[in-house]
Amino acid sequence: MAITTNGKGSAAGGTPRCIALVGPFGSGKTSLLEALLARTDKIARQGTVGDGNTVGDASPEARAHGMSVELNIADTEYLGDRFVFVDCPGSVEFLSEMDGALSGVDMAVVVAEDDERKVPALQLILKTLEARAIPRVLFLNKIDKSTRRVRDVLNVLQPASAVPLVLRQIPIWEGSQATGFIDLALERAHVYHEKEESTQIDMSDEDLKREHEARFTMLEHLADHDDDLMEALLEDIAPDRDRVFADLVNEMQDGLICPVFFGSADHGNGVGKLLKALRHEVPGVDLLSRRNLGNGSRQVLQVIKTLHTQHGGKLSIARVLDGQVSDGDSLFVNGGEEVKVSGLFTVFGQQATKIATAGKGDLVALGRLDEVQTGDLLGFEGGEISSLYEAEKRPPVLATAIAAAQRKDEVRLSTALAKLVEEDRSLTVSQNQTTAETLLAGQGEMHLRVAQERLSGKYGLDVAAHTAHVPYAETIRSGTKVRGRHKKQSGGHGQFGDVVLEIAPLPRGEGIQFSDTITGGVVPKQYIPSVRDGVLDALRNGPLGFPVVDISICLKDGSYHSVDSSDQAFKMAGIMAIREGLPDCKPVLLEPVHKVTVACPSDATAKVNAIVSARRGQLLGFDARPDWPGWDEVQALMPEAEISDLIIELRSATAGVASYTSEFDHMAELSGKAAELALQRSGKQQAA
Repeated sequence: MAITTNGKGSAAGGTPRCIALVGPFGSGKTSLLEALLARTDKIARQGTVGDGNTVGDASPEARAHGMSVELNIADTEYLGDRFVFVDCPGSVEFLSEMDGALSGVDMAVVVAEDDERKVPALQLILKTLEARAIPRVLFLNKIDKSTRRVRDVLNVLQPASAVPLVLRQIPIWEGSQATGFIDLALERAHVYHEKEESTQIDMSDEDLKREHEARFTMLEHLADHDDDLMEALLEDIAPDRDRVFADLVNEMQDGLICPVFFGSADHGNGVGKLLKALRHEVPGVDLLSRRNLGNGSRQVLQVIKTLHTQHGGKLSIARVLDGQVSDGDSLFVNGGEEVKVSGLFTVFGQQATKIATAGKGDLVALGRLDEVQTGDLLGFEGGEISSLYEAEKRPPVLATAIAAAQRKDEVRLSTALAKLVEEDRSLTVSQNQTTAETLLAGQGEMHLRVAQERLSGKYGLDVAAHTAHVPYAETIRSGTKVRGRHKKQSGGHGQFGDVVLEIAPLPRGEGIQFSDTITGGVVPKQYIPSVRDGVLDALRNGPLGFPVVDISICLKDGSYHSVDSSDQAFKMAGIMAIREGLPDCKPVLLEPVHKVTVACPSDATAKVNAIVSARRGQLLGFDARPDWPGWDEVQALMPEAEISDLIIELRSATAGVASYTSEFDHMAELSGKAAELALQRSGKQQAA
C-alpha cells in the first residue's frame, strides 16, 4: 500500500460502520468494492481489475500480479450512512492482512463463487471469522456465470461454514440467466439493470411458489433459535415481518447464521440490495468494542495495519473504538508508553487526506508513531488495557537467503527489512549463524516475491536472493590419538606448543566435550584453555567442510618450552592436532531432520503422504484436524533439505490451501548418493 498524502479534508457526519471484504483469491472482492463505490457515487465510473483502474489493488505489486497483496481501504456514504470498506487479500499467502483488519471491523462480507475447488480456501477464511466471532454475510458473486441452482451451490459451500448458510434471496431465471431476485424477507421481486438500481416487479405464479418454499426454509433456520417463531410455523401462522427482520439481524450478529446474498460485482447486480442490508443490519462499533475489550466503554483505538510511506513516514492505521482523537494528541500504547500523534489522515485507496479530528467509529491513519505496532491498543489515558483476542502469528512456510548486491547497501537492506516485517507480521527475518545467511521467510513463493519487489521498487535496493543453505554438520564414527606440535624459530623468542589429543565419538545430540587428564604439569594449566580454543576453532570446519559435533576431545599429554611456549603456540598445536586426526576418524555427514505437521483437506491426504514420502520423509501417521471438519493433519520426520520448497508442492496438490509447521528434531547421518548430492549443492568436496 503505497500511500501518498495530500491536502486537508474533514470527516463527514455520523458514526461509520467498518466492513471487511474477505473471500478466496479471485472471488471478486476488489470488483465488489469498486461496484459499491460506484453505486454510492463515490467514484464516477466503475473500474475493472483487468484494466488496472480500480481504487483497490493500485500498488505497483498488485497491478503487476493482478491480485490483492495488501489491504485496500475506501470510505463512502449511502442514504446518509457512512461506511468504511476494508478489502482483504484472498490468497492464503496474504491472509495475515485479514488477521490485522478483523480487529477493527464491525462485520465481514464473505465473497464467494460457484467453484467447489475454492471451498477449502473459503473454509480457511470462515474459520478465522468464527474464531474471532465476527458477524458475517456471504455474497455469492458471479451469479451470471453460475451453472447450478443457488440451493445446490449452497450445498457445496455449506461444509466450509460451521453455521447454516441461509438464503436471503432466490434468483429469477430467464433460461440459464439470472435476471433478478426475490427478497425472501420482504417478499418482493426485482429485476436487474446493468450497474444501476434494480426495479420492483410482480412475481409470476411459479415464482410465488418458489418464494414460499424458500422463505419457509429461511424461517425454519431462524426458528432453531426462536421458540416463538417455531411455534408460529408449527401452527401455520404467518410471522410478523418485523419479527423476521429482528431474528435475521440478531442471529447474524450473534454468529448463529450466515445470511446469503448474491449478484454480479462486474455488472453491479445485487449491489444495491447488499448495501441496503448492510445499512440496516451491520452492528455498530460498540459491539466491536465489547468483542475486543469486554464490557465497559473505554476511549481507545485499535491498530490494524502499519505502513511505511516514501514521503510521509510511518502510518498506523487504527479504528477509533471510542472517544475522539486529534492531530497532536498524546496517546498511550497498551496503557504504558506515551506517544504523540504527528498527522491524522483518512485513507481512500492510495491517497491519505489530512484531517483535524476523528471520532468514534472512524478508521484513520496516525502519523509517526514509531513505538506503535499492528495489534496495539492506543488509549487516551495511561493504565492497564488489553484486548480479549490477539491474532496468532502465522508461521512461515518458505524462506530465502537474501543479501544486498553491493556491500555498501547492507545497512540500508537491514533497515528496509525491518520496515517490511513491521508492515507484514507474517514475514520474518533471521540470521543463520551456521551458514552466515540472512533469511527472509514468509507464507509462500508469491509472498516472498512481492517482498523482494518492494525492496527493489519502494526502497531502491538491488538484492540477491537464493535458496537458503542447509546447516549440515559432521561427526565421526571412530576415534584416534594424535599429536599436534607447533614449533617455529625465527630469531628471538620462538613458538612451541605440543599436545596429545584423544578423539572419540559421542552419542547423537551430545555436542562437543573437552577435557584433560594432564598430570605433572607437562602442559601448564595456563595453556590448557588455549588448547581448548584451538580445538573449538578447528571443529568449526571439519574434513567435509562443516561444523563437527558429537565429539569428545581429551588432552592426554604434551610438552612445553619454558621460553618459547605461549597461549598462541598451544592454540595452534590444538588446531594442528584436530586437523590431522579427524580424517582418520571416519567422518560422516549429518543433516538436520525436522518434525513436520501438514494441515490439508482430507481428500488430499493421500497426495500429501506421497509428497512427503518422495522427499525422504518418514510418515508418523495422520489424524483428523481438531475442530476442522474435512481436514487432516499429517505428521512426519523430514530432512530440512527436503522442506525448503515443500510448500510449493503441497499447495499445488491442495488447491492452494495446505500449510505446515516444523521444528528441529535431531541430526541424522547422511551417506551414499544423498550425501554426495548434499556436498555438491553446498560446494564442498568430500574428504578422500
